[in-house]
Amino acid sequence: MRIKLLAITAIGATALSCNANRGEYDAEGYFEATEVTVSSEANGRILEFGVEEGSEIEAGVRLGCIDTVQLYLTKMQLEKSAESVLENRPDVDVQVQALKEEIRTAERERERVARLLADGAATQKQMDDIESRISVLEVQLEAQEKSLNSSISSLDAQSSSIDMQIAQIEDRLEKCRIKSPVSGTVLTKYAQAGEFASVGKPLFKVADLDHVYLRAYVTSAQLAGIRLGQEVKVYSDYGRDSRKEYRGVIAWISPASEFTPKNIQTADERKNLVYAIKVGVVNDGLIKLGMYGGIVF
Repeated sequence: MRIKLLAITAIGATALSCNANRGEYDAEGYFEATEVTVSSEANGRILEFGVEEGSEIEAGVRLGCIDTVQLYLTKMQLEKSAESVLENRPDVDVQVQALKEEIRTAERERERVARLLADGAATQKQMDDIESRISVLEVQLEAQEKSLNSSISSLDAQSSSIDMQIAQIEDRLEKCRIKSPVSGTVLTKYAQAGEFASVGKPLFKVADLDHVYLRAYVTSAQLAGIRLGQEVKVYSDYGRDSRKEYRGVIAWISPASEFTPKNIQTADERKNLVYAIKVGVVNDGLIKLGMYGGIVF
């Protein structure tokens, strides 16, 4: 009986100590981080994926690769097509050079006939014939230049279309490289090398554990005394009077009230409507996600 009494007394003392600690906090909650689930952006077999749970990764760094053989072959084919189009592009100056030289020769002949006509050594018909010939040559030059420019425009449009297709392939190739949009720690790995990935399939979950948040709840009475950017004291509570103090900054205040979550205690439990807040904390590695914490304003 005495042993039972001592055990009950010890349990009661522990509970009172825990409740006493909780009573010191103005708000309570649990630590969380911004988690990002990275999904596949391509279809194909995962050829390489060496990241492991708990690994520290950097944003934009290649972590793995999805099969790119067919896309690469398609890109090579398009590049060959682009080369062929460029080779068929006509050189206007070269193409019309002969016709321009013929016009220049005719113009020199016109000048010679004009001098002879002035001296009475040539007839007006000769002058009219040379003028007519120059007019015909100029019309032919204009038509040829127009035809060549039209051909160039068509080939340029075709080349531009191929360039856009190559850009699309390069974008798809880039999406075959598995990367993380954020730096952080890999929390969960959903796929392995050798498995088939499809667009939208989750590959891994990452979170920045160096910067965590304590999500807590305050009453409307407390809400009047806090503001965004306000510095507060944050405690990571390990239980049994073991806790550590951190500097925190209020990063978010809910614009709408909600009912008190079942696992959250407020200073006055009669206040059923509370406001969620997030307090940013720089993690020294001791704070774990889901850990209980408290705030003192």
